[in-house]
Amino acid sequence: MARKSAVLIPVIIAAVAVGGLGLVFIPQDIKNRSPDFPKGTVRINDDVITVEIAQSIAEKQRWLTFRQDMLPTDTAMLLKYDKPDLYDIWMLNVNYNLDLIWFDKDGNAVYMKKDVPPCGNVLDQQGCTYKTTKPAMYILAGTAGFADAHRIDIGTKMNIISA
Repeated sequence: MARKSAVLIPVIIAAVAVGGLGLVFIPQDIKNRSPDFPKGTVRINDDVITVEIAQSIAEKQRWLTFRQDMLPTDTAMLLKYDKPDLYDIWMLNVNYNLDLIWFDKDGNAVYMKKDVPPCGNVLDQQGCTYKTTKPAMYILAGTAGFADAHRIDIGTKMNIISA
């Protein structure tokens, strides 16, 4: 009788390979599909910013993947969660550098990464994943330079006007 590892290891390798190829060779009509996220507004400092809101599981998985058009500096993607936790962002299939800002349940910026590059390697999940070190309920993603343009730093307050 074959050992479990002799069977499982080739199966796991094949599954990872097929999954990786699926991500790399995703059909163009899916890659180029125009995102249709609900819109809202937030206030950060004195700036009113239009946000595209990713709230469902599917929207949070899709977020800015395969998106060719860069977000203007007065627009961002807001990932909204039901409860505070240590949420992460995987930069796979994102086409440009981003500023990522995590906000707690009260709207205070608790963690941020500026000018985060897209993931260059499908197999480098750990190196392409960014995670807050403090519980957050919202992640705001804007084109690189967004945080500086709106004077966002740790402790900056975000007020949700409409979501």
